[in-house]
Amino acid sequence: MWKEVLRLEGHKDFVTSVAFSPDGKVLASGSSDDTVILWNVTSGDVRMILRGHRGDVNAVAFSPDGRRVASAGDDGLVILWEFR
Repeated sequence: MWKEVLRLEGHKDFVTSVAFSPDGKVLASGSSDDTVILWNVTSGDVRMILRGHRGDVNAVAFSPDGRRVASAGDDGLVILWEFR
C-alpha cells in the first residue's frame, strides 16, 4: 500500500512536470508559473527556483550525472541549467 510521505508546496500555478535526479535526492518540478523548482526530497525544502521561461514549463529532465536540468516551455525555449 502507498502512503504520502511528503507534500511539496511552492508553485503558484499548475505543476506540469516532475523528474527525480539520478541519485534520488532532488526533485525538479516545472509549472505554469514559468518556473522550475528544485526540491530536497528528504526535507521538502526548496533548494533553488530557476526563472528564465516566459511561459508554462512543460517538461523537466536531469542529465545522467545529475549536474544539469533541461526545461522546455510554451515560450519555445529549451533551457539547460547547470549546477555550479
